[in-house]
Amino acid sequence: MADTLFEFPCEFPLKVMGRRSDDFRSIVLGIVQKHAGTIAADKIEERPSKDGTYLSLTCTFQAQSPEQPEGVFREPTACERVLDVL
Repeated sequence: MADTLFEFPCEFPLKVMGRRSDDFRSIVLGIVQKHAGTIAADKIEERPSKDGTYLSLTCTFQAQSPEQPEGVFREPTACERVLDVL
């Protein structure tokens, strides 16, 4: 296992961006929470683009190991509704 910049467990922010729609938030949260567990409302930051076309969600969760963020990152990246994951 390669060295990591994080010490686990730790708070890990995951930013997911896509086109704004009525169900984008629930799709993203469903994917992230499947891997990270329930995320408290105060750990979810929602930010629309200037013109309202896009939406970014930053979900901060308690990562227990280096493998957990990798798993959480992989599934949203594969979702057709998601444009980018950071």
